[in-house]
Amino acid sequence: MDHETARRATDAALARASELARAWAAGLDERRVSPVASVTELRARLGGPLPERGEDPVTTVEALAARADAGLVAAPGPRYFGFVTGGGVPAALAADWLAGAWDQNAAMHVMGPAASVAEEVAGAWAAELLGLPAGVSVGFTTGATMASFTALASGRHALLGRAGWDVERDGLFGAPDVPVVVGEEAHVTIPAALGMLGMGRDRVTRVATDGQGRMRADALADVLAGVDRPALVCAQAGNVNTGAFDPLPEIADLVRANGGWLHVDGAFGLWAAADPARRHLVAGAGRADSWTADSHKWLNVPYDSGLVFTAHPAAHHAAMTLGAAYYVEAAGGERDPYNWVAESSRRARGFAVWAAIRSLGRDGVAEMVGRTCDLARRFAAGLDAAPGLGIRVLNEVVLNQVLVRFDDPSGEAAAGDARTDGVIGAVQADGTMWAGGTMWRGQRAMRISVSGWRTTADDVDRSLEAIRRAAREVRTRPSHGPG
Repeated sequence: MDHETARRATDAALARASELARAWAAGLDERRVSPVASVTELRARLGGPLPERGEDPVTTVEALAARADAGLVAAPGPRYFGFVTGGGVPAALAADWLAGAWDQNAAMHVMGPAASVAEEVAGAWAAELLGLPAGVSVGFTTGATMASFTALASGRHALLGRAGWDVERDGLFGAPDVPVVVGEEAHVTIPAALGMLGMGRDRVTRVATDGQGRMRADALADVLAGVDRPALVCAQAGNVNTGAFDPLPEIADLVRANGGWLHVDGAFGLWAAADPARRHLVAGAGRADSWTADSHKWLNVPYDSGLVFTAHPAAHHAAMTLGAAYYVEAAGGERDPYNWVAESSRRARGFAVWAAIRSLGRDGVAEMVGRTCDLARRFAAGLDAAPGLGIRVLNEVVLNQVLVRFDDPSGEAAAGDARTDGVIGAVQADGTMWAGGTMWRGQRAMRISVSGWRTTADDVDRSLEAIRRAAREVRTRPSHGPG
């Protein structure tokens, strides 16, 4: 293919993709939130034998859009509350398009100088918004799982290094023991990261939590009192079910006295620091050694945008750098992003984060966090004001999470579980909004997460009516009891 033909093909494909993407974005406000195609239908639409011959790029783009449409979830829209995820604010979405078109490998400065510097600047801006100490190191990861992996690898390096062991060189065989302590309500990504690091998902010590899922400082004190060496302690800023925050000032005191490493998993909760009205929730977080945050949650950046920060850049660098012969360290003060994450070839994630923060500013991020928290409280108030439907809000709505139970008239727990699942299913089938289910303290519940920049009070009210409608429908069905 000659250059002119390649240019025309690229231009036509990008133009058509832009038209289709803009049509998708324009329809999000009224689009059915849940998909309509079954997995069997999607396999039929997207499947088939391996193509023997290629086709025109525009034809391929149009075929993808047409065949995928029925299986798309309107997660970037204003009434998706199933997980803690926003959409992409306009500047971030556009920057993400540019990142794809620019196709920069953000591994090394020499491969993408602008990508490297954008990460450097955006990382510092994000750290300031999150109230972290000046000079923290930062890595841009695929999401919170790999951000926690990176942070815990840095903590493992630091603690074993103090004990005279080089874990990157010598591995874990024969290494000194590193006690790992987490709360009972630690997010599943924490044990997943520990498993990948060879530290074990189940060898951790779990600390009791209170009724809102907050780690109990007194229980942590008892655990650390029985530990004879520095521990790796994982605390939480924003429980995934209730939004509650561990008592970080007390936890930081205890970990400092132990000489350990404190990691704060704040995938969405750390963003509360950007809102002056809720900044008190993250008090003490700045005293940790490492932090996880996720830009595709409250910053509303498109997916593939986790953030890891550490207060110990040398440990962070040592745990992550590859050190291959052909990876020559930059000598002029440039930042090589591959030194801070467990990847080499990777997408230039920093452009979208840079664009989101620049377009919103400090005030815009604060407004978005505060407004969505207020909308979560509107959800809770609207559900509380629905008598006769057995609706019960289970959590203190301190942030953006609302946990809801639909009790059965019989009062039996199993029947309440079935009724709750029935309401969740009916809501999802209705398509007005989307919320998912969870287990909380041994019982089924609906989890509502409000963090999308598009969501308005009207969207909440429409969603409340959909929930009440589903609750009325399910409540009229015959109860089959706990069996």
